[in-house]
Amino acid sequence: MEFVDLKSQYQTLKKDVDQRVLAVLEHGQYINGPEVDDLEAALADFVGVKHCVAVSSGTDALLIAMMALDVGPGDEVITTPFSFISTAETIALLGAKPVFVDIDERTFNINPSLIAPAITSRTKAIMPVSLYGQCAEMDTINSIAAEHKISVIEDAAQSFGATYKGKRSGGLSLIGCTSFFPSKPLGCYGDGGACFTNDIKLAEKMKSISLHGQTDRYHHTTLGVNGRLDTIQAAVLLAKLKRFNVEIENRILCGERYTKFISSSMELVTSPFVEPMNTSVFAQYTIQVDKRDSLRDFMSSKDIPTAVHYPKPLHKQPVFADIVSPRLRLPVAERAALRVLSLPVHGYLAESEQDSVIHALNSFYN
Repeated sequence: MEFVDLKSQYQTLKKDVDQRVLAVLEHGQYINGPEVDDLEAALADFVGVKHCVAVSSGTDALLIAMMALDVGPGDEVITTPFSFISTAETIALLGAKPVFVDIDERTFNINPSLIAPAITSRTKAIMPVSLYGQCAEMDTINSIAAEHKISVIEDAAQSFGATYKGKRSGGLSLIGCTSFFPSKPLGCYGDGGACFTNDIKLAEKMKSISLHGQTDRYHHTTLGVNGRLDTIQAAVLLAKLKRFNVEIENRILCGERYTKFISSSMELVTSPFVEPMNTSVFAQYTIQVDKRDSLRDFMSSKDIPTAVHYPKPLHKQPVFADIVSPRLRLPVAERAALRVLSLPVHGYLAESEQDSVIHALNSFYN
């Protein structure tokens, strides 16, 4: 059993993927080829925004978005401690300070009620992360940001394809950022990412930053990075995007099936909570359990892969020791880090494989 089955996905999409990649090999425009423009248009249409800038990774998407907003030394960005390192790493790389506030105990997303008390005169942006496949409470976050005249950057790396009140993740704030890392809901065959916005000036600035700050050839108006998405990855994503809605539906069905069985028969396992106004793409299907390490060992003995996202909150990471007070306590995130466990989920997971996972959980706890 695969935790994320990219091989089955490729076999399903093989003809289209191969044709598109071969077309790039034949025209030879490996950087900024026509497929990149096609992908940006298709992604913008999918998300429901005016502009998409395809970039080299989800990490670079966050970095470029903050650079476009002039985040820098002395600034603060409020974010969640329960995420992958990229969320806070990019803030620190720009010389700004990540300000961590605790998470909601049901969704694991940032707790909106804790954001306003954390705002200071140095706060430049809020960066909510849509964790495990569902969006944060974006209307409340946007309202807080508007009141304080600060920007919101949605980290949609795990929720691309999900909806919040009928709107697609990635298009819920001033700038949305996502990742196309291979294991993400929509992934390429290397690194890739994208930024989304309805603001044409921000889109132009982000595009320029991704091209070394260039506006015309060899004319650089700002400092930038080498943040381009290569053409082969764009070709792969165009092929995958055609089937993405089917994969989203399969992920949702898989998640709902897990939840049905877990909720009805396992008192010691807490299934994921999805807000009524949300859909989740279940980038991870993450349960809460006691005796997690023992369960992981047991599942491994049954050849069932699992993962922990994430075993140590960001405010506890040594790299941030100089900017985070050792006295900072974020109890919900700290407890979650001890109890979360992600089960196999993807668009090609057979019901028989799900049954094996459920049976193993039952065997361990019963």
